Amino acid sequence: MNDKADFTQGSILKKLVFFMLPVLGALILQAAYGAVDLLVVGRFGSTSGLSAVSTGSQVLNLVTFVVIQFAMGITVLIARYLGEKKPQQIGAVIGGAVVVFALISIGLFIIMVCFARPISVLMQAPAEAVDLTSQYVRICGSGIFFIVAYNLMSAIFRGLGDSKSPLLFVLVACIVNVIGDLFFVAVLHKDAAGAAVATVMAQALSVVFAVILLLKKELPFAIKKSDFRFNPQCKKFLKIGLPLALQECLTQLSFLALCAFVNRLGLEASSGYGVACKIVNFAMLVPSALMQSMASFVSQNVGAGKTKRAKKSMVTGIGVGLAVGCVVFLLVMFKGDVLAGFFSTDAAVIQNGYDYLKGFALETIVTAVLFSMIGYFNGNNKTLWVMAQGLIQTLLVRLPLAYFMSIQPNASLTKIGLAAPISTIVGIILNIGFFLYLERANRKKN
Repeated sequence: MNDKADFTQGSILKKLVFFMLPVLGALILQAAYGAVDLLVVGRFGSTSGLSAVSTGSQVLNLVTFVVIQFAMGITVLIARYLGEKKPQQIGAVIGGAVVVFALISIGLFIIMVCFARPISVLMQAPAEAVDLTSQYVRICGSGIFFIVAYNLMSAIFRGLGDSKSPLLFVLVACIVNVIGDLFFVAVLHKDAAGAAVATVMAQALSVVFAVILLLKKELPFAIKKSDFRFNPQCKKFLKIGLPLALQECLTQLSFLALCAFVNRLGLEASSGYGVACKIVNFAMLVPSALMQSMASFVSQNVGAGKTKRAKKSMVTGIGVGLAVGCVVFLLVMFKGDVLAGFFSTDAAVIQNGYDYLKGFALETIVTAVLFSMIGYFNGNNKTLWVMAQGLIQTLLVRLPLAYFMSIQPNASLTKIGLAAPISTIVGIILNIGFFLYLERANRKKN
């Protein structure tokens, strides 16, 4: 393991930031090519197409984020083996992961392709946009193998302490998606379906590039044909990843429910919320990058027995996140209408997007604390707790509060948007309590 990939020594801030920056870059590009779909359809497609991409991308986000959290088990396990100086175990981790994720891809393919229309109806897509939403979901579902494979490859590289390669994968995807969107939507006028085709093509090429890079990379372990089966390592990464995937699934379902609540307010509210969600994706990039980076950083230090350094990295991550979060808060709170204007020329859509952002704005600050703590617990293999606190936030706070706000006679997107930061604050309180509980338990042991 080279010095750059060794997180057990040297400056925490420097190593964490240098590892995080490529992760952040990859997330920015990933959000960018998702935003390009909405931007191009908003400029060259129809309002119905904009609503379809908004609703359909919520479904795709559910699948993508669940897969990312599931793959976190692989990242943590690989980093742990590197910290413990047991790289010979990694080949079996990767081989087992390929088998498991291939089966996941088959299941998702069947659900998204065969049940695209029922999913769109369940999402309460506006009547004018149901057909286009179904097309978007079905086309993305047909290419789900590439979306799953990309996130698996990224998890493997990050576990190895390499955050730069996933940045290259998504750069390829972003370039292809921009070209594809302009060709299929602006030139061929395929509306939401064209955006979906461009997304699948982009992911497919990024996966090919990732496989080539992995084959050429000098690895500290060997991968044998016999590794590609259900093996003992599968149980280990499933134990870490399954609670995270379940928690993320329910969290994303809550966002789908929120999307359905908003869709009931009409086509303009639906489109405005879709625009706001793309801006939210960008606003959440630094906390998300910190969470992903923290898992690898902490896991490697825990594997090496350096628990104090692991705790310091969490505090460092919170500080970095808060510094950036305050700037993003000001931008979202006071310039949200300008940001929404990048995605649509419709004044009503822009206003609805800004209305939601005003309620959501505080989330850009409090998430910096929450996500760094979650990354720390993930790296410590406390994923059952991460799942539990996530379910409390989602099922007992965010979803009921958003629903309550949506059924009021004077329902507004601003009030619905407030559900996010309120639930996050509850999550921070829960995580602080759990951290103190662990500290007390460790003192008693020693």
